[in-house]
Amino acid sequence: MKSFLNCMKSFLDKLTFLVGCFAGMLIFFCGMMIAYEVVVRSVFNAPTEWTMELATYCVTIAGFLGMSVTYAAKKHIHVDLLISKLSKKTCDMLEIVTTLVGAFYSFIFTVKGAQMVMLSYELNNCAPTTLQTPLWIPQSSMPIGMGILFLYLVHDFLEKVMVVCCGEEVSK
Repeated sequence: MKSFLNCMKSFLDKLTFLVGCFAGMLIFFCGMMIAYEVVVRSVFNAPTEWTMELATYCVTIAGFLGMSVTYAAKKHIHVDLLISKLSKKTCDMLEIVTTLVGAFYSFIFTVKGAQMVMLSYELNNCAPTTLQTPLWIPQSSMPIGMGILFLYLVHDFLEKVMVVCCGEEVSK
């Protein structure tokens, strides 16, 4: 089980690195598009129609893809006010429960997001804008990002259960 969890962690770390690089590039392109819009609007008095739409897609996609990156870096918000007063065993049990709840919700989000993407694709839904972007493209970031987050939560759940129940540390 330890070797499976180590392989899973290695795979997820590599996948998260790639997803994080892509999300970072999207944020960079978003900044460049907005800077371009500011220049053409203020200097040339020629605003674009596409900048706001693409910038919104970039930020949204980067946000969903960045969830697993944030989780992997242990940067998600958590409140330590009460947890710091609990015993180690109680904290471990609480972490198991909260990780399981997080995995459950991220799984539901992944499945429902995938259904939404498939429906948008089947119905050929497009944005009611000049670009007429097929909506399944930006929507795909939801099940992808939440799916990767789900896999991380499953990994951490299994790892914590091994530590609490079996006393086995999984090497990192």
